[in-house]
Amino acid sequence: MTQSQSRSTSPASWQPGMPEREGLWIFTRLRDFIDGIANSSPARLALSAFGLVILVFTALLSLPLASATGQATPLHQAFFTASSAVCVTGLTVVSTAVHWSFFGQLVILVGIFVGGLGTLTLASLLALMVSKRLGVRGKLIAQEAMNAGRLGEVGTLLRIVIVTSVVIEAALALVLIPRFLLLGESFPQALWHGVFYAISSFNNAGFTPHSDGIVPYETDLWILVPLMLGVFLGSLGFPVVMVLHQNGLRWKKWNLHTKLTIQVSFILLAAGTVLWGFLEWDNLRTIGDMDLGEKITHALFASVMLRSGGFNLVDQNHMESTTMLLSDALMFAGGGSASTAGGIKVTTIAVMFLAITAEARGDADVKIYGRTIPEGTMRVAISVIVAGATLVSVSALLLLQISHASLDRVLFETISAFATVGLSTNLSAELPPSGVYVLALLMFAGRVGTVTLAAGLALRQRSQLYHYPEERPIIG
Repeated sequence: MTQSQSRSTSPASWQPGMPEREGLWIFTRLRDFIDGIANSSPARLALSAFGLVILVFTALLSLPLASATGQATPLHQAFFTASSAVCVTGLTVVSTAVHWSFFGQLVILVGIFVGGLGTLTLASLLALMVSKRLGVRGKLIAQEAMNAGRLGEVGTLLRIVIVTSVVIEAALALVLIPRFLLLGESFPQALWHGVFYAISSFNNAGFTPHSDGIVPYETDLWILVPLMLGVFLGSLGFPVVMVLHQNGLRWKKWNLHTKLTIQVSFILLAAGTVLWGFLEWDNLRTIGDMDLGEKITHALFASVMLRSGGFNLVDQNHMESTTMLLSDALMFAGGGSASTAGGIKVTTIAVMFLAITAEARGDADVKIYGRTIPEGTMRVAISVIVAGATLVSVSALLLLQISHASLDRVLFETISAFATVGLSTNLSAELPPSGVYVLALLMFAGRVGTVTLAAGLALRQRSQLYHYPEERPIIG
């Protein structure tokens, strides 16, 4: 042993605070490493993280312990369920209450929780990274909105996301548990169902531990209202929830993202309620024979859940074809950015509507609430819409060929998977393994793809030292 080795291993060489300094050094290196990966390739970071998590939960759900019969679940069913849970979708190929054991249901619930937190954290990190690339003003806005100084401070951001999510989910569970107790369930059952529905609703997952879903509670506002509230809060997004927490209902202190998200969300909620109720008003297979109060409740509930919630009170196959088309549009729209909801996001719709309005008026700039929206943001919005429509079209074409089902059912199921909604015409359960894999990959692309696409396009913006002469082609 050399003299240097003996000094390094002797008790006298130890000094107070060395483990703390080593821990700080490791944390700093890890933070810098995450910074490097995220700045070099955000898409790779997102895809790798979510893909690895899905594979882990697939392995857990494939275990015999996870099924109620004690037999191993086929790979395509375990993979689909894991993808649906981690991507907080809610589509199923087997009954959650019947096929899976308590362990299997617990794995699904943990997958929903992890997937919801991962979505919120990932989207917030990417939004923060994009903002940091947009100059000093972007850094200040990001620091105020995200409560994080630099991208590598994953611990700080994740802690805020976890605390916010757990507080909301705990509040929902505390409201639901007493109701299940009053309905005759034992305390363990009521506790399990309350926690399950709280996590599933806030994360916009749509999974239910009951074999017949929430249909038995279609007139129970004590259960329906917390579910709608949880889904709506989850669909707003973490940045919006943080702004509301910091500034309350003081409209003037909200940033533009919060104003657009809340305004468009309420517009789509009101429009969806009125249109869904109008189209299904006389449909005896859904709400045609109900009284006025029940019809309004069903219409409001459907409008909320079509934004990515996934719970349903009526059979989707019994709806009118016009209602299914309306549902497709609302599902494709989705919820807020950096939220557990899917779709192309309401801010994307807001930006495109404002751009169309400005073009119709002949305005050179797209303006709203005293702010001008940059052209780069509009290009990203167009790219997200086109990418989403392309994914849905290609997947629908494949499923039409595989299943030979009707177009309305295939399109409904495809958009539900892409927008991570979870409402179903039961086509998922009827598909062969090849169709199941198509839907699983579509859920994955819909959950991670649009977020990483938007961040990647924003990060690829670069300055030019020259500008070609303008020439406008004929449009329309």
